[in-house]
Amino acid sequence: MGETDKWNEAAKYASLMNMVDIVVYILCIGLAWWALQAFRFDVLLKNPKGAQAIMLQILLSIGLGHLVASFFIQYLGLSLGFGKMF
Repeated sequence: MGETDKWNEAAKYASLMNMVDIVVYILCIGLAWWALQAFRFDVLLKNPKGAQAIMLQILLSIGLGHLVASFFIQYLGLSLGFGKMF
């Protein structure tokens, strides 16, 4: 196996992991949005149907989804790295 083949294989692996990361982020943000729909924003907000309330839900979904996705992506990376130790 030549040097170029090793770099091509590494690039393919990195591309695959990047695609997995994107899918995990999108799924976790969607899951966070779905979960936040159960929260009663009408109790806390002046105008729960307004644009600001919707933007708050979007930002909360992105923030919460990012945290959850980061956890799973880091766990996946550590798990794959742990397998190469032995």
